[in-house]
Amino acid sequence: MNKNRWLIALSAIAIHLSIGGAYAYSVYKLPIVTEMGWSETKVTVAFTIMMGLAGFSAALFGSLVEKMGPRKSAMVAAVLFGAGQAGAGVAISMDSVVMYWLTYGVLSGLGMGIGYIAPVSTLVKWFPDRRGLATGMAVLGFGSGALITAPVAANLMEAVGISTTYFILGASYFTLMILGASYIAPPKPGYMPANMKAAADKGKEVVKKDLAVMSAREAVKTKHFWMLWSMHLVNVTAGIMMISVASPMAQEIVGLSVAGAAAMVGIMGLFNGGGRLIWAAVSDYIGRSNVFVIFFTAQLITFIVLPHTTNVIIFQALIFLVVSCYGGGFSNLPAFASDLFGTKQLGVIHGYLLTTWSLGGIFGPLLVSTIKNAYGSYIPVFYVFAGLIAASLIISLTLRADVRKQTALKAAQNVGDVSATQ
Repeated sequence: MNKNRWLIALSAIAIHLSIGGAYAYSVYKLPIVTEMGWSETKVTVAFTIMMGLAGFSAALFGSLVEKMGPRKSAMVAAVLFGAGQAGAGVAISMDSVVMYWLTYGVLSGLGMGIGYIAPVSTLVKWFPDRRGLATGMAVLGFGSGALITAPVAANLMEAVGISTTYFILGASYFTLMILGASYIAPPKPGYMPANMKAAADKGKEVVKKDLAVMSAREAVKTKHFWMLWSMHLVNVTAGIMMISVASPMAQEIVGLSVAGAAAMVGIMGLFNGGGRLIWAAVSDYIGRSNVFVIFFTAQLITFIVLPHTTNVIIFQALIFLVVSCYGGGFSNLPAFASDLFGTKQLGVIHGYLLTTWSLGGIFGPLLVSTIKNAYGSYIPVFYVFAGLIAASLIISLTLRADVRKQTALKAAQNVGDVSATQ
């Protein structure tokens, strides 16, 4: 059966849209605290467990995902994530905090990590001509999941209660992920879309070749892997820090009202999701290394300017820029990794790189709260992060220079090989 690559993309979006719904946890927080009498800390622990496990399980099970293939892996993710969400409803009905941690936290976290990486490496193979767009479409679904789930969950809780809401959404996520998993499959080796075939027949270079073709074990021994890992860690940490304190920070620094801050947080979700698609699509034309240089240049300027900004509109625009870079980093990461290391074991390599997701989720909020408590202000936070971003800018410039140098050497070798055979 010949599969349509755009339906493959839609299948990946269905999977990511489902697991992205977990980001709507804040909608459940107050109703659970009010109805169950659990503390906010206890409710938040479940989300912390889920996010921590998501990144590390992507790394832990990356090789298993490659062996099982995208279909079986996505089905396993559907079972784990669906059971985790529905199981949270059982935990609420039984008034068990521990069960809530094990279901919403552990099971959903494992399902999220496996479900995140399962379709991405496959999607890259279906879009050799537009890798950035391919990964952008998938993680746009992930970033948009909470935008859809939040209002649906809020209305359901009012109509049928918390437990039943979890049952309905758990079943919905499971169904949507299974439908996506049932269609997704890797292309045949050497697959090229029609436009690339036509260009190849005319003797044109259809796509830039990967810098290298490596296994995950080989990739982690290279400096390029750790440069990309470090860059993404800082990008994630800065983004999550901004997301975690945007509302109180805007109220403190520029005097934004509570309602205005809430509206700003909602718009941030749009920039997070939109940044994932737009920055990834742009990278297909200007290159992944250039996009990361733009990220850190823009964020360095932003973090230096923000403490001195008194204009409410400019302040919010700068925050939206940082959040778009945060989202764009996630969509560019697998595409950049495939450029550097090939698609041989992209799922595993991508999983290793996603440990930055968990670490950023821990260190971002922790760093900002520690600095705020020590100085009684958010202002020093900007300078600390400006230093981290400046270091990342240097790394991104170095990596870009390395990539250009190795690309030129590889091109020269290919020319020499062709000459030698003539």
